[in-house]
Amino acid sequence: MKALPALAGALGMAFVGGSVAVSGHLADAPMLTVQALRYTAACLLLLAWAHRFRLAGRGRSRSRSAGPAAALTRPRGAEWLWLLGVTVTGLLIFNVALVQGSRHAEPAVIGVAVACVPIILAAVGPLLEGRRPAARILTAAVVVTVGAILVQGLGRTDATGLFWAAVTFGCEAAFTLLAVPVLGRHGPLGVSVHATWMGAAIFAVLGLALEGPGAVAALRLDDLLAGAYLAVLVTAVAFLLWYTCVARIGAGPSGLLTGVAPIAAAVTGVALGGPAPAPPVWLGIAAVAAGLALGLSTRTAPSPAGRPPAPTGRTPTPAGRTSGM
Repeated sequence: MKALPALAGALGMAFVGGSVAVSGHLADAPMLTVQALRYTAACLLLLAWAHRFRLAGRGRSRSRSAGPAAALTRPRGAEWLWLLGVTVTGLLIFNVALVQGSRHAEPAVIGVAVACVPIILAAVGPLLEGRRPAARILTAAVVVTVGAILVQGLGRTDATGLFWAAVTFGCEAAFTLLAVPVLGRHGPLGVSVHATWMGAAIFAVLGLALEGPGAVAALRLDDLLAGAYLAVLVTAVAFLLWYTCVARIGAGPSGLLTGVAPIAAAVTGVALGGPAPAPPVWLGIAAVAAGLALGLSTRTAPSPAGRPPAPTGRTPTPAGRTSGM
């Protein structure tokens, strides 16, 4: 496995995990309006990054090494559906499920649902990339999932909370899986730009309809600061890092890195004055580390029909972040 793409994915998941405490500051804010501003700001940052690459490309010779990384391509045909799927599941429904789930379940329940994502990415991701799932990656995914659950804990919930936890799980997996078919032509930057502008448009329409145009005036300074953190690190930077990781090493191995998120959340909690981790948390951290070591080792299975292991078969794209996501 290439170290830099894996590091990019891990860093992105660290930003996502650290956002848990920040998102708590938005509990009383108009959610749809905040999300619209968040994704608008993130899209503008990504467009600025793309413009920077275009300018750098013009200063080179006729080399096309920066072309796919910098050029933003208009989606065509079924690509619109894949990108819309990424946006609706990974941005819209995911955020709604988090809010609704928090009303019926403790945060640990939602965290456990997300912790199961490595398994489905290890099983389904390679199929979308034209390869068979690797037993080693599947085993590592189970180990990482168990470790993440130990770090996160279990928590209490009711039937409605379980439903929203399941929705969160599905959306978190879809955010990666639905992007695989379009990463080849659009690259990490293109997928991130299209997902964020679509997300901004959807949330803006819903925000105006359900919260009204006056919701912006109700935002406090801490709401804006929290939204800015989410826009910059958890969206613009994290999306780019995550999709770069997926494009370079595949959805299955990348999925293992989601185990970094609950660890980052635990570390952030301690840094903000929370209690020191209990023994099960330390055991979970060790399990996640063991799973990552197993799944991200340098051994790689030969690809069928001589295909390269990367899902896109394209020139590696430089990372800008990584989710949530």
